[in-house]
Amino acid sequence: MESLPSHSSGTCHHSGDQGRLLVFGADGPGIVAEVSAILAGHGANIVSLDQHSTGLQGGRFFQRAVFHLAGLDTARAALEADLHRRLTERFGLEWSLIDAAIPKRVALFASKLDHCLLELLWRHRRGELPMELVRVVSNHADLAWVSDRFDVPFTHIPVEKGNKQQAEAAQLELLKGEVDLLVLARYMQILSGDFLSAIGIPVINIHHSFLPAFIGAAPYHKAKKRGVKLIGATAHFVTPDLDEGPIIEQDVVRVDHTDTTADLARKGADAEKLVLAKAVKAFCEDRIMRDGQTTVVF
Repeated sequence: MESLPSHSSGTCHHSGDQGRLLVFGADGPGIVAEVSAILAGHGANIVSLDQHSTGLQGGRFFQRAVFHLAGLDTARAALEADLHRRLTERFGLEWSLIDAAIPKRVALFASKLDHCLLELLWRHRRGELPMELVRVVSNHADLAWVSDRFDVPFTHIPVEKGNKQQAEAAQLELLKGEVDLLVLARYMQILSGDFLSAIGIPVINIHHSFLPAFIGAAPYHKAKKRGVKLIGATAHFVTPDLDEGPIIEQDVVRVDHTDTTADLARKGADAEKLVLAKAVKAFCEDRIMRDGQTTVVF
């Protein structure tokens, strides 16, 4: 089980009274009661609680609890000590305690296509995505105008044949230690394993998905020729294995023989931007718990 990164930031944020507690590990009797008892013992009121076990016996346990606790920042040390003693030592469980008032720091990578990037920027402006937007980075200068329109820093780092290593080094220098999540908003470059290892944070990608799949260039043209009836999009975590990371969110759209190739591309773009926005929102709200090659999304 991979836990989410802790909420630490060089930016000053005011702590709130709402916390999130993620608990995961081997399932067994008494865990839910113990979590509730710990929170109640510290004066916390549980606002919502979701849990999942992968089996009736011997499964893996996942839980997300949202709670209100006045003076959470002051009470945090005592609460963490109690969680360690009663969950880690007694049950062998892992947990993450998160201050919901501290937003995730997010960077967006893009290329020339703007639909996914603009969806995230608009939702962030409307307050629908609880995140701190650190900057937009692109291998092309085409979308530099978003800097003025959305008041977000934009950095152009070209990626050309023979300079990928230098480009990734520049990206790392810009972002390492400054962000909690990297989102590839139709960034048309493959990140190297060295970059993923060095950046040390989750990376979310979006791509089109078809039944069947059409790999390579001009997928919508290939789909049209084969008479595809379903197109869609998949958001997933990025791993060194291309497009093989744990899936976070998916959606499909029905199409038919009357749809042109342009129609397919437009409907596919709509699916991509909505699926990516849902995945990013789920991450920012600590709803995603990774379990090897799969995810539990509350």
